[in-house]
Amino acid sequence: MADRGVAPRFHVVLHEPEIPNNTGNIGRTCLAMGAALHLIEPLGFDLDEKALRRAGLDYWPRLSPSVYPNWVAYLAAFPDARRWYFTSRRGRPHFEAAFEAGDHLVFGKETAGLPAEVLAGQEAWGLGIPLREGERSLNLSTAVAVGLGEGIRQLVVDGRVGLVDGRHLPA
Repeated sequence: MADRGVAPRFHVVLHEPEIPNNTGNIGRTCLAMGAALHLIEPLGFDLDEKALRRAGLDYWPRLSPSVYPNWVAYLAAFPDARRWYFTSRRGRPHFEAAFEAGDHLVFGKETAGLPAEVLAGQEAWGLGIPLREGERSLNLSTAVAVGLGEGIRQLVVDGRVGLVDGRHLPA
């Protein structure tokens, strides 16, 4: 969100993402919804990969994601952040969370989700997206959009963010 010069509404944290198309789509979603993007290495792709840029379209160059060599480095950069951990393994429904502007929404890699060491001790902050019985999970970019969408919805409904024309968020 570097192009706007304002504090991000939310922070999306991707722990070891593997698929460039997903990360490109997530970057586009973050920019459009006023969120910052944080990537925890190792990444399953190069940041200059064509698929990443194609999925992010013209949004990607304006995004300026922050990249951290590991989870510990990210935690050190944001020691006091409120973090919500999206997981298919446990957690209350995402719409029961009371999101606040500036919260960090943490998502795991496509093939394995968040590792146990990241989730350890975070039970109160674990969130799941309700799915039909027997279904495993959503695509990562879809899950991020669901989480961000609910956060933005709460900010708008509670009057913490207004809409410019009934549809657009202010800069």
